[in-house]
Amino acid sequence: MASKKLIILCGPSGSGKTTIASHLMRSFPQLAFSVSATTRSQRNTEKHEKDYHFLTLEDFKEKINQDAFVEYEEVYPGIYYGTLKSELEKIWQENKIPILDIDVVGATNIKKNYSPDSLTVFVHPLSLENLKQRLHQRATESVESFTNRIHKAEEELNAAESFDRIVYNDNLEHAVAKANEFVNQYLQDIK
Repeated sequence: MASKKLIILCGPSGSGKTTIASHLMRSFPQLAFSVSATTRSQRNTEKHEKDYHFLTLEDFKEKINQDAFVEYEEVYPGIYYGTLKSELEKIWQENKIPILDIDVVGATNIKKNYSPDSLTVFVHPLSLENLKQRLHQRATESVESFTNRIHKAEEELNAAESFDRIVYNDNLEHAVAKANEFVNQYLQDIK
């Protein structure tokens, strides 16, 4: 691969970006999921090093001191998320293109360092009410976590226009088709 390309999916928690990322990886075998690191608690359905690299706050801060992250942020009070340099390097070593599922600030920071080699796609839930319904249906959030995620979502929705592409997720089938179209165009352009 001539340069280190990557695809960044971004959007509020519950917008569908992880689901869309899964569909994209099935459609495009040259993509590989970049597993983010986090200090948040592991959910029952999640697996360490598959869904996230679950780190203690101390371990995460040590990696910050070691300059081990491409980007990181304290997304919620005391809860950090970040993209490990080693994760991207591992994927590039496999001659694949990393697909990242991260927040707006992280996407903006990576875009600064990897533009024009990256494609940023914002997954838009159409409305805050739609997002609230999805988070309630997911039933994985405490009242405090739900409130934090909705507040964060309001900020993130305002950043949608700064991304290369926007996928409106009012219907998963249509959203996946649009994401496939954007990624296919990106992959054609880098050949």
